[in-house]
Amino acid sequence: MVEALLERSGVRDRLGAVRTPAYVYDLAVVRENHAHLRSALPGSAEVYYSLKANPHPALLSELRAGGALPEVCSPGELDAALQAGWSAGQVLYTGPGKRDADLDRAVRLGVREFSVDSVVALDQLEAVAAAHDVRLGCLLRINDDQPAAGQGLAMTGVASQFGADLAWVLAEPERFAGREHVRMRGLHLYMGTNLLTVDDLVAQFRQSVRTAARLCEVFAAHGETIELLDLGGGFGAPFAKRGDRIPLDGLKPALEALFREELPDPAPAIAFETGRYLVGTAGTLVTSVLDVKRSHGRDVVVLESGINHLGGMAGLRRVPPLVPDLVGEPDGRGRMTAMIAGPLCTPLDLWARSAEVPEVRPGDVLAVPNVGAYGLYASLLAFLGHPMPAEVVVDGDDPQRPPQVSRLELIRTHGED
Repeated sequence: MVEALLERSGVRDRLGAVRTPAYVYDLAVVRENHAHLRSALPGSAEVYYSLKANPHPALLSELRAGGALPEVCSPGELDAALQAGWSAGQVLYTGPGKRDADLDRAVRLGVREFSVDSVVALDQLEAVAAAHDVRLGCLLRINDDQPAAGQGLAMTGVASQFGADLAWVLAEPERFAGREHVRMRGLHLYMGTNLLTVDDLVAQFRQSVRTAARLCEVFAAHGETIELLDLGGGFGAPFAKRGDRIPLDGLKPALEALFREELPDPAPAIAFETGRYLVGTAGTLVTSVLDVKRSHGRDVVVLESGINHLGGMAGLRRVPPLVPDLVGEPDGRGRMTAMIAGPLCTPLDLWARSAEVPEVRPGDVLAVPNVGAYGLYASLLAFLGHPMPAEVVVDGDDPQRPPQVSRLELIRTHGED
């Protein structure tokens, strides 16, 4: 049953009053994922949460309480981090392009750490820091020569807006060092996303660490001491499919050996960043069947959720093409193969052209598992003006806690004074 996905939270009866469609987030799963990741990393490493995965306030508060730090890449995400209780001094502000006004505001609010991707970005940050007469730290993002194997989305080793090409930095290191108000205190190396095995994770971190060790020597000759390595993440999780977070057995000793063998003494501090691993398996989309019909010899199921509620960015290759698992066993009926469509007035609103689903009728409720990351917040929310799904926060470790129900506003204004 759909309710079985929520049984652990002990809120099946109390969710009866929540109208579909709704995203249900379980804070207990967020805690478990965070604890599992922390235990799989060297004890001194920091973990940054990438707000782009899901900036819901309850999830942010839970992660902040657990010791995660915020990684943001927009004025709206910065506001969300501050409202969740992080101080501006804890924020890492990233992104390949930043408006002068956004940098100015971030510095005024107290952000002191930025990731930069080019000489232009360094000069821009220097100008803002000089205008405020403050000293800022930056992490220089590096686009390595080769992509890492096994990645879901290439972030390096290809032409990209992310990072300065390694060959460029090695050829002209002086252009990235020596600014009066901006100190290059670290390197940012993010190879790829959604890696599904420990072997693939270790391989990408090995490549990044070796590149970083090389750059530590180069920049030392130009008066810059590398104090921090942000190795990104890539920790995979299922998306819109059944399954659990990937196991990370063996990752910690492999990383400890890697750092011991490859990094200089004293070694820089290490940080990782992740979004989907922490919140992906904590979210379930619950949605109702609006129509079931036959069309040109095929069954067609129309749901009240479509690309406006889940997976709009699949068309931009940000997330995999959907074909989601639809979970439900209404009245013990059988299975059917059907086209899965949403309610939008466009033929583009398809989750799957052919998928096996429970044999459904109008009014039945189905669920899509593992959409806590890049679900609601990576969808085409304003397209065609349908109502937003509710967001329901539960806590599987506290069955007596009432569900917290909210609804995302169609337009949020952030970062304007």
